[in-house]
Amino acid sequence: MAASTEYPVPIRLAAAAMNVERIFCIGKNYADHVAELAHLGHQADGDCVVFMKPPSAIVGEGQPIVLPRTQGSVHHEAELVVLLTGGGRDIPEAEAMSCVAGLTLGLDLTLRDLQTKLKNQGKPWELAKAFDGSAVLGDFKPYLEQDLQALEFTLHVNGQLRQHGRTREMLYSVARQIHILSQTWALQPGDAIYTGTPAGVGPLLPGDAVQLASDAIGEFRWSCA
Repeated sequence: MAASTEYPVPIRLAAAAMNVERIFCIGKNYADHVAELAHLGHQADGDCVVFMKPPSAIVGEGQPIVLPRTQGSVHHEAELVVLLTGGGRDIPEAEAMSCVAGLTLGLDLTLRDLQTKLKNQGKPWELAKAFDGSAVLGDFKPYLEQDLQALEFTLHVNGQLRQHGRTREMLYSVARQIHILSQTWALQPGDAIYTGTPAGVGPLLPGDAVQLASDAIGEFRWSCA
């Protein structure tokens, strides 16, 4: 699909999760989460991390989150997710927000024990991040030029607060993330970015009830199986 800066205005963003073409994920984007990972033995290196998930990773709202059973703990990572209009290559940071079409919340699911093992062995960790069902994704809402660095979102599991994100605490703003990604990939309509998680990551178990919420975006629910 050719890169473009245009996107249909009357888009059915509520169904856009089914049309996501590529899923980019940004790691190490909140200082408190970087410190949290260091406590778990993952050393900070001063840079954000970029990785990808396939479209088969998507779990839309209302679908069950089917947790892998045989590969150790499955951790939740609550995140703001943005859907792009495209934009192509080498997008200046000052122009990056014109490439945003929609907003939602999502979970980057991580096989934490496996990720730790792979990191300790110096191996890539797609096996811990890019498995089917690892990209829990709410319905997209239109981007109306809100300040994406002034949003808050929460994750509750079984009614208990697990994570509270404040996007002003990002180390790399959404605009900066788009700029960074566009230096390697020609960004296309249907690209989505998981923009990083705050502290509070932890395990999910079968039967858990999951709720992601933001006053600016909405509320989304799933159950774990």
